[in-house]
Amino acid sequence: MENKFIDSHAHLDDERFDADREELINSLYENRVETVLNPGADLNTSKSAVALADKYPFIYAAVGCHPHDSKYMNDDTMNIFRELAKDKKVIGIGEIGLDYYYDNSDRETQKKWFREQIRLAKELDLPYIVHDRDAHEDVFRIMKEEHYSGTRGILHCYSSSVEMAKEFVRLGFYISLGGPVTFKKARTPKLVAKEVPIDRLLIETDCPYLTPEPFRGKRNEPKYVRYVAEEIARIREVDVNEIAEVTKLNFKRLFNL
Repeated sequence: MENKFIDSHAHLDDERFDADREELINSLYENRVETVLNPGADLNTSKSAVALADKYPFIYAAVGCHPHDSKYMNDDTMNIFRELAKDKKVIGIGEIGLDYYYDNSDRETQKKWFREQIRLAKELDLPYIVHDRDAHEDVFRIMKEEHYSGTRGILHCYSSSVEMAKEFVRLGFYISLGGPVTFKKARTPKLVAKEVPIDRLLIETDCPYLTPEPFRGKRNEPKYVRYVAEEIARIREVDVNEIAEVTKLNFKRLFNL
């Protein structure tokens, strides 16, 4: 029997799904996807993520501000996130973090609101979902400084080293891998897939971005999460159904589902 998958990070509210969103979502189960977590990236997408989760029983939401948009953050925005998080389908804060590749918001602003949103996760006793691009040392430092009893969450679409992954695991975090693990020249994600403790591993698409092989160049969709699982299974020399089952159990443990 073929196991179904959980896509731990998808942006189904993205405008690239406007033309066929309902049809795509309704086809997920037959495409072996049984649960999707849809994080927000700013105030508007957080609201739309919650609305989508409230409409479909197998979709959950997280609310928060991506580092790109942290320059628009203020205390009022934080209060709205706090209220949105009261919805029973909101299971995390995110995606939050640092992005030093684009620097769409200045770095001090990014760091300030990363800290504030970690503190919101602590206040609400929710896991948080971390975006880290070219900011590994600062991300780790802030997460360590803001560490609290019960700290937990996800390093989403993880892109740093195996050694750093193990440090994040020690902090209480799960490592999520997406489409890049399938790329032929992506040496580091493959090493991470092999070395991260299996009970701390998650899979995702980050759709509509980062489409896995053999569909690179096309719009990514939750159904392609199976190719991420298949590559991890190949690397770890196990059956793909084992990866499906373990990552499902990990997801449910993390989010108390």
